[in-house]
Amino acid sequence: MSPFRILAAALLSLALFAPVANANVQITGTRIVFPAKPGEVTVRLTNNNTKPALVEAWIDRGDPKATPDKVDTPFLITPPLFRMDPHKDQSLRIIFTQEPLPADRESLFWLNVLEVPPKPSGPDAAGKNYLQLAIRSRLKVFYRPENLGDVEKAPAQLSFKPIAGDTGYGLAVHNPTPFYITLAGVKLDMAGKTYTSEPGMVAPYSDLRLAVSDLHQAPATGTSLRFGAINDYGAVAPFTAALGK
Repeated sequence: MSPFRILAAALLSLALFAPVANANVQITGTRIVFPAKPGEVTVRLTNNNTKPALVEAWIDRGDPKATPDKVDTPFLITPPLFRMDPHKDQSLRIIFTQEPLPADRESLFWLNVLEVPPKPSGPDAAGKNYLQLAIRSRLKVFYRPENLGDVEKAPAQLSFKPIAGDTGYGLAVHNPTPFYITLAGVKLDMAGKTYTSEPGMVAPYSDLRLAVSDLHQAPATGTSLRFGAINDYGAVAPFTAALGK
């Protein structure tokens, strides 16, 4: 293992628990849709800082604590480890290795981009203690097989029904489609008041429970609701529905 990789791996544990900070290395887009064909995508990074950075990239299956030397996914990233000079771009090429994945639904992975800033140098840094934080960004990677249908119409097929919880009522969301659907939040209009749910993501052919703030009365069947679904471009598309039983 190279000294750079050892450094990045050592700082990853610190990045997992670091306070919120702004990354200087920016990733184009907020999610990655990986089509089964042609079997590769390119992701662009930009270093907006005035200093260089060491960058390591890897893909995991959903465990945020997974380190680059421990992950096992059907993707290769090139280059996996590199230096980014100030105000420069770098393209990451992600290649599918043809490991069998479900052909009837999307599969979810996560792209990690770890940014390690340079060690302080110069007269001002000499003899001083400092804390160096590695910053990690994570993006969803949706592997999408062919012939799954129209992803833009998938959110309209969601069904909603009320469920009782310990402190009130929430929503059960059913996804009958082969796509992962990310909800920016659901709004229920009842008796002149709007109740808002937490955001969430419902997996293909699966169910999701959403908590709703201050909803202490069971909403009636047919109650109208509004929700936003995040599309392939990271934008929120509006939809409406009615509560079922």
